[in-house]
Amino acid sequence: MAIAFIAGLWTASRRGLLSGIAAEKVLDIGPWLIVGTIVGARALHVMTYWHEEFAGKPLWEVFAVWKGGLVFYGGLIGSSLACVLYARLKKIPLWKLADVLAPSIALGYVFGRIGCLLNGCCYGRECDLPWAIHFPPGHETYPHGVHPTELYDSLLSLVLYAGLAWLYRHKKFDGQVFAAYLLCYAVTRSIVESFRGDYTQMHIHGPLHLTPAQLIGIGIFAAGVVLFVVRSRLQPRKSG
Repeated sequence: MAIAFIAGLWTASRRGLLSGIAAEKVLDIGPWLIVGTIVGARALHVMTYWHEEFAGKPLWEVFAVWKGGLVFYGGLIGSSLACVLYARLKKIPLWKLADVLAPSIALGYVFGRIGCLLNGCCYGRECDLPWAIHFPPGHETYPHGVHPTELYDSLLSLVLYAGLAWLYRHKKFDGQVFAAYLLCYAVTRSIVESFRGDYTQMHIHGPLHLTPAQLIGIGIFAAGVVLFVVRSRLQPRKSG
């Protein structure tokens, strides 16, 4: 997570110069994003896994983030709210700032999912493909090979980062890059979710057997569509 934040903030600070946002203003948002991300990610994890991990246990377990248990979509929501508050207080154009940060969110996610792989969480379904990975004894999947879903996510996000970085230099209106991130990430995450093997049956919903992330992804995709349409109509040309 530390590497993810450092890589994300540094690249965003360089990118911000193209929009006239001083590097220090981008770097100063770092603590806001860190707090927003951790609070949001932990809150959504606690809500999702309350019965399995927290019901009947001491309340302080809710705050034990060092034991693991962070959900990315919660972090995205929390950090987005922190970004809105920071932009208002510092009087920075919100959608310019959002576009500056969007590619770096994808880049940070690359490192975050590598952390998931090392931690052994967010693992995939059993498979016997040549690239299947085997976790060590003591892991829930041992001794079976499973889809390396963490690496699927990382590689797709690396491609997404490259695409968003290119789009940033060619965008037509402020908010376009962030909207594109919401749209593309919702799709890539939902694809990878279909290979996940760490959900219990109580977390699979409806006739389509959707995971919690896929359900939230529908909302994220819809938000991306709305943002793209509204911003393109309000600001049809790239602002200076």
